[in-house]
Amino acid sequence: MSRPDPASPAPELPGELRAAAGVALRERDPGRKRALVAAIAERLAARRLAIDPDRPPPGPPVREPGRPERPTLVAPGRLPARGVGSPAGRAALLHALCHIEFSAIQLALDAVWRFPGLPEDYYRDWLAVAADEARHFGWLEARLAAYGRRYGDFPAHDGLWQAALATAEDPLARMALVPRVLEARGLDVSPGLISALRAAGDAASAEVLEQILAEELGHVACGSRWLRHLAAGRGQDPEEQFIAMLPQAMRGALRGPLNLEARRAAGFGERELAAILALHAGPDASASIPSSAAASAGPASPRP
Repeated sequence: MSRPDPASPAPELPGELRAAAGVALRERDPGRKRALVAAIAERLAARRLAIDPDRPPPGPPVREPGRPERPTLVAPGRLPARGVGSPAGRAALLHALCHIEFSAIQLALDAVWRFPGLPEDYYRDWLAVAADEARHFGWLEARLAAYGRRYGDFPAHDGLWQAALATAEDPLARMALVPRVLEARGLDVSPGLISALRAAGDAASAEVLEQILAEELGHVACGSRWLRHLAAGRGQDPEEQFIAMLPQAMRGALRGPLNLEARRAAGFGERELAAILALHAGPDASASIPSSAAASAGPASPRP
C-alpha cells in the first residue's frame, strides 16, 4: 500500500483552499496526496481555510498532475485482460479501479484549483469529492494488497486526465464530460462488477465497490447540480447543452449496460437519457467484464 516517503518532507499547505488544492494536485506520492487531501478537508471543515474564488488559478500552470513513476502509462489497447475468473485477473481489475480512483482525486482537485469566479459551495463540493475519491483509492489499494500487489504493478492509461485537459477552459464542459459522462459509466458497470466479484468468491472487494457506488452517485449528482448552475448563469438550457456535447464526448456508440435508475437519481433528465439511449449500442454489446470496467475510465470511449 502507498505510504508517504519518509525521506521527503510533507509540503506546507497554504491558508487558502484553491491554493491548497494546487499543492495536493502537484504532489507525486499517492500516500502523501491522500494525506494532503484529508488535511485540506479537515481544515476546511474547521474553517481554517479561506476560499478566494476570484483569483486566477493559484501557482504555476498544471499540465500534468503529480503522480508516481509507476504505473507505466500506455495506450488503452495495451492494457492487460481484467476478467475476474482468476486471482491474476481480479488483481488486474482492482489495479484498474485503483487507477480510476487516483485519477478521480486529480480531477476533483483540479476542479477546485482551476476554475475561478464560482460560488464558494462549488469549491466545497469538489473538495469533498476529492476526499471521497482519496478514501476510495485507499480501500481499493487495500484490496489490491490482499492479492499481493501494489498500485503501479500494472500499466494504466491516462484517459481521465486527458479529459481534464480537454475541458480546461470551460467549467460547464468539465461538469458535462467528467462527472456526467465518464463517472456516470461507473454507475452503469459497477453492479455487474459487484455481481461478478461475488460469484468469483471475492465478497470483500464486492462490498468495497458497493460502498464506492453509493458515493459515486453523489459525485455524478454534484456534476448535474453545477452543470445546471453554470448553464443558468449563461441563459442556456442545461439539458440542451449536455445533449449537444454527447456525440463528441462519447465518440461513437456507448456499449455495455446502462443504469437508468441510478442516472435518474444522479440528476439526468428524460431528454438526456433518451439522447444517451440513442447512442447506446445495445443492452450488452460489450459482454466482457474487462471492457465494461474500463469504459468508466476511458476519455470518452466505450472501449478500454
